[in-house]
Amino acid sequence: MKKCSLIVLSVLFCLLLVACSGQSRRPEAQPDAGVYLSPTRLPQTPLVLAMPSPTFTIVLPTADLRPTSTPACKDDLRFIEDVTIPDGTRITPDETVDKRWKVENFGSCNWDERYRLRLISGPSLGASTEQALYPARGGTQAIIQILFTAPHLPGTYRSAWQAHSPQGEPFGDTIYIEIIVSG
Repeated sequence: MKKCSLIVLSVLFCLLLVACSGQSRRPEAQPDAGVYLSPTRLPQTPLVLAMPSPTFTIVLPTADLRPTSTPACKDDLRFIEDVTIPDGTRITPDETVDKRWKVENFGSCNWDERYRLRLISGPSLGASTEQALYPARGGTQAIIQILFTAPHLPGTYRSAWQAHSPQGEPFGDTIYIEIIVSG
């Protein structure tokens, strides 16, 4: 009996839904058939539920978050010590001189093949007036080497050199060789 009551209530509920929709449903004419409503068919009027609208808040950043360019690195060279040929060393005329300086790349730029060491004063002592600067990462030490030839005439000779950036800007300490050619 309970099962039968549930079926009757379900059918009545479906009929009530159809009646409330304001549309009557009639199946296509069938001979000797009464009015039939399919219990599985839902009314075509959409069901609308009133719900509050969601609220969205857009938070805008207070700081400018656009990417910025990488700050330019800084070039610097610090002289540490003469490794060979201390200042005032006596040399014979026309002698080959292997001069080495210990320096530090005291800047944040890495020295590469574009960095140069240039003669800024005194004689070149047989060396090219522009040399490649030894490659070194920022904060590391390096040895700079130049081969010189002592002049034929006796005297005191001083040759000064300075590092230059790829843009041609001089930077850092000046390094030099000072020799005495004896006669």
